[in-house]
Amino acid sequence: MDDSHHVIRIAAALIVNDEGQTLVVRKQGTPFFMQAGGKIEPGETPRQALARELAEELGGLWHEESFAHLGQFSAPAANEANHRVEADVFAVGAPTTIAPAAEIAEAVWIDPRDRSLPLAPLSRDHVLPLARWTQTGDQSRSGAPSGKKWR
Repeated sequence: MDDSHHVIRIAAALIVNDEGQTLVVRKQGTPFFMQAGGKIEPGETPRQALARELAEELGGLWHEESFAHLGQFSAPAANEANHRVEADVFAVGAPTTIAPAAEIAEAVWIDPRDRSLPLAPLSRDHVLPLARWTQTGDQSRSGAPSGKKWR
């Protein structure tokens, strides 16, 4: 089987509230917490997919034009053996209310330095470090996480 059959293209949200906490979700049937978002369907842009997934998973209306693209990252898939996720990650404004729905069992706000929850590799290795970096106020590129280009 070709490597391309083992890749899952997703769009993921980095949502940070006014207290500097990051929203992570846990899907039903898995112990891993991850960023809200999901698979990009054929014909969708990453922004369109993220707006659809956020509405399905967290409720409310999400405006894709407000999403700020942070980069493209690749990591082992948390819930599918021998697969990798290739993610377009976007900074998304924190909503006033969260209503977990669809396959979401739990949504929690965590400090991005917190490692007490089991985290998906994409969140642990790329998105939460990115959240920590954006909170430091150090806008120099030294020590900044870098998105992996996978195209």
